[in-house]
Amino acid sequence: MPKLKTNSGAKKRFALTGSGKIKRKHAFKSHILTKKTKKQKRNLTHFTVVSSADVKNVKELLCIR
Repeated sequence: MPKLKTNSGAKKRFALTGSGKIKRKHAFKSHILTKKTKKQKRNLTHFTVVSSADVKNVKELLCIR
């Protein structure tokens, strides 16, 4: 069986935590920031964990079992 290739876009966007969860950045923080409140922008800064519904797909892209 040949080696699997990791999806290049996914490896730039996701990272594993120590406990094995997958963390991601929030969307909507790159442009059109003038109409967003300070609180909104501040809360979008932090990392979060990938939702349980998407974990299987992301692991497949990252070639993680």
